[in-house]
Amino acid sequence: MTRSEFDDIREHIAAEGRRPGGDLLQLAGELIDDLEQVRTREAMLRSYYLRLLTAARATVAAEVAGDPAPLTFLMHELAKHGQLPTEEQVEHVLADAGRTQALMPSPDEPARRGPRQAARRYCAGMGRRLRG
Repeated sequence: MTRSEFDDIREHIAAEGRRPGGDLLQLAGELIDDLEQVRTREAMLRSYYLRLLTAARATVAAEVAGDPAPLTFLMHELAKHGQLPTEEQVEHVLADAGRTQALMPSPDEPARRGPRQAARRYCAGMGRRLRG
């Protein structure tokens, strides 16, 4: 959804808000605000992910090409976001990585679904109440 589509919906809600039943319209406006914030955050996270993926690929390519410092790309990207581990954090980071890989299914295994991931979707968001 584009910024102008969010603005159009807000204008429509504002126009309808002059009628009785404004509580529901106010809630709709708040939900639109939340949705826009989530979409913005998603776009930022996608950007971070793509930059990290690009740095990882460049690191592997530099290793294959025989670069004397192939980790430069990845270290630069991690440093930009304060994610380079300190010497004290190294063991913890390696342990976390090992546990994470152990939890990941192999490509040959079918994905397992837990009881909450069955065919139905659940909403686990912030609770809202109507005013009044």
